Amino acid sequence: MMPYQIFSDSSCDLPDNLLQEHQIKLIPFYVSFDQENYFKENIDITKEEFYEALAPKKVYAKTSLPSVQDYIAMFRPVLKEGKDIICLCLTQTFSGSYQSALSAKHILEEQYPHSDISIIDSIQATGGQGILLMQIAAMKKAGLSLEEVTHKANILKNTARIMFTVNTLEYLAKGRRIGKVISLAKDMLDLKPLIQLKEAELIPYSNIRGRKKSLDKVLEMVKDYFQDTGASPAEYEFCIVNATTLDDANYLQKKLEKYLNSKLTPPIYQIGVTIGTYTGPGAIGICFVKRYEYI
Repeated sequence: MMPYQIFSDSSCDLPDNLLQEHQIKLIPFYVSFDQENYFKENIDITKEEFYEALAPKKVYAKTSLPSVQDYIAMFRPVLKEGKDIICLCLTQTFSGSYQSALSAKHILEEQYPHSDISIIDSIQATGGQGILLMQIAAMKKAGLSLEEVTHKANILKNTARIMFTVNTLEYLAKGRRIGKVISLAKDMLDLKPLIQLKEAELIPYSNIRGRKKSLDKVLEMVKDYFQDTGASPAEYEFCIVNATTLDDANYLQKKLEKYLNSKLTPPIYQIGVTIGTYTGPGAIGICFVKRYEYI
């Protein structure tokens, strides 16, 4: 079995310690505030710097996907080392990153005909993509082949969900990512939309008044999922995604851990530049995916 390297585009929002622990390489998205100067996510601009620029000025950022050449530049050194590649990408519904990676694969496989390059559309984003990536890392650690990991990851991605709330729909609307969620748009004071990311689609859930109630309702959405499907939470991996409200994330973590009767490790992912552009400051949610042992 050939050794293989795990890649992802930067929309996975995996914490740095996990990237280092599992030796995962990221291909960054770009972000701009003026559509002239573009910064590489996590390289030219940190998450903190991004939100500092976004919130007080009421500006709307614009993202740009990694190019085919960006993928080639990252993939080629690994192929030269004699390793195969598996790469997880942001859902095609939100970005062309997957297509860039696929084009890079076709180019490089002509140059390295004995190498295997597996490109997967996560049909997810942020922590949903991140915890799927962690399942890929766990399968690699367990000794599964690239073919086995690819097969199982394509099954697992359909079990991934994000139940979340945002402070406002403005950012989703500006980024033209609002889809069916437009039904939640109301000009009512302090009304918080609740949304589910399911199989690459933003699904409206409901509105609720008040921040604290919206956090409690996010957890209720998770409970409803497991009650409706009959699935066991014990067979799933969970994390919390949070943009700028760490106190709220800690509150939600405690509530979720009480429901699961277990600790989250790691508990909180920070929503990065790519997804934060569309959710804005204050976005928070719960992500989960089935563990590979249970498929």
